[in-house]
Amino acid sequence: MMNLIEKYNVSVPRYTSYPPANYFGEMDSKSYLEAVDRSNTEGCQTISFYLHMPFCRRLCHYCGCNSYIMPKGDTTERYIKALHKEIDTIASHLSKDRKISQIHYGGGSPTAMPVEVLRELNEHMLSLFPTIERPEIAIECHPGYLSADDWRALTESRFNRFSIGVQDLHENVLKAVGRTASAMPLKDVMDILRAAGATVNMDFLFGLPYQTPESFADNINQAIELHPDRLVTFSYGHVPWVFKRQLVLEKHGLPAADEKQKMYDNAAQLLHEAGYKSIGLDHFVLPNDELYVALQNGQLYRNFQGYCTRRTTGQVYAFGATGISQLDMSYAQNTKDIEEYINTTLKGEISTKKGYCLTLQERIAKEVIELLMCNYRINWNDIASSLGISVDNLKSALHYDERQLAEMADDGLFVLSDEGLKMTEEGHPFVRNVAAALDPLMQNTTKQFSKPI
Repeated sequence: MMNLIEKYNVSVPRYTSYPPANYFGEMDSKSYLEAVDRSNTEGCQTISFYLHMPFCRRLCHYCGCNSYIMPKGDTTERYIKALHKEIDTIASHLSKDRKISQIHYGGGSPTAMPVEVLRELNEHMLSLFPTIERPEIAIECHPGYLSADDWRALTESRFNRFSIGVQDLHENVLKAVGRTASAMPLKDVMDILRAAGATVNMDFLFGLPYQTPESFADNINQAIELHPDRLVTFSYGHVPWVFKRQLVLEKHGLPAADEKQKMYDNAAQLLHEAGYKSIGLDHFVLPNDELYVALQNGQLYRNFQGYCTRRTTGQVYAFGATGISQLDMSYAQNTKDIEEYINTTLKGEISTKKGYCLTLQERIAKEVIELLMCNYRINWNDIASSLGISVDNLKSALHYDERQLAEMADDGLFVLSDEGLKMTEEGHPFVRNVAAALDPLMQNTTKQFSKPI
C-alpha cells in the first residue's frame, strides 16, 4: 500500500460533480432559468431540493464549506424570507406533476436556525409538489447546540434522515479544530431519533491534528456501540489556498498520508467486523440499507448532498447563497454574497453567478465517472446501451489511454477486461485517480485539487 500511496497520492478531483465546481464559469439567471425549463423534459423527472443554510454559531477551522458566523440584526430573518421567495420563483418553472424525491438541508449549520423556521420551509416545499413514496427529507446537524426538545421538534417537522456531525469524540482534537462537542450524550440523541423512526448518520472526519490511528479507532468503536444506520468517515481535505482558515491547523500539525490511511483502514476493518458494508469512498451502511442494495445492482448514484439510489435521485434545485443546482445538462451556483442573494431574490430574481453547461461529450464522461465513483466498476456495454451509443463512441468521449489503464491495472488498482474494469479492494482509495485518468478535462489541467489520502 505504501508504494501505491507514494505513486497515486496526487492532486485529483473529488468528483462530487462532473465537471468539478472549479471548472464553473460565469452564468446569468436567464441561462439558469432556461435550463430549469428544459429540465422538465430532460433527464430524471423527480425533484431534489437543496437548501443552503450558511450560518454557524462558530466556524470550525477545518471547514471547507461556504459558511459564515451567524450575523447580528435581521439578516437571518431576511435570508429565510428570501429562501421562501426563491422556492416560489423556481417552482413556477417546474411541471406540477413532477414529484419530490429528496429534500436536503446543508450548510453551514442548518440546525443553527430555529426549528420552527425549518418546519415552515418543509411545509412550503411539500405543499407545492406531490412526493414519491417515502421521500428522503434530510438535515445536517451540529449536535453542539441542540437540546432534547430541539431533536424531538426536528422529528416532528417531517425530517426522516439526520446526519450528525460528530467529527471526533476527543477533547484535544475538538479544541484544536474549534469544534463544539455534543451538548447531549449521543446515546440520548440516538434514542430520540430512533423512537421517531428516523434514519441516522454519524459523520466523522479523519486527518485532523492530534488524531492517531488508535484514537480514530476509539471514535469508531464508540460509534459502533451506538449502532447508527450509516457511518461516514470523511477524509479531511487540506486546501488552505481556497479556505484560509485551514492554515490554523498547520500550527498543530497534520497526520502524514500513511497515518491517514491507517486511520481509514482501521475504521473500515472495525466496521466490517461489526457487520457494516462499504459504500463508495467513505460510507458504511447496514446490510439492509437501500444504498447497499443499489451498490450490489450497480445502480448507486450521488450528488453534492451525498450517495443516493435511483429511487431518491432527482435533478437538484438549490436554494440559498452559494447553492449549486445540478440539472441533467448543466450546473448553476448562486452568489456567495449574503446581502446580494437576499436583495436579488426578494425582488423575484435569481442570483445565479456561476455555472457550467455540459456538451454531449461531457455528458457521456459524466455518466461514466459517476458510475465508477459510486459503484467501483464500469461495464462499457451497459453504459453505451443506456446512452444509446456505441462502445467506440463512448470511449472516444473519454481520455481512453490503454497503456495508462494497463499500468494502473498492473499496479493492482483494478481488474481490466474487454467488458470494462472493476476496482480491487486495495484500489478503492484511488478510485479518484482512475476517474481522473479517464477524464478528458484533466489532461494538462492547471486546476488545483485535494489529495485522495
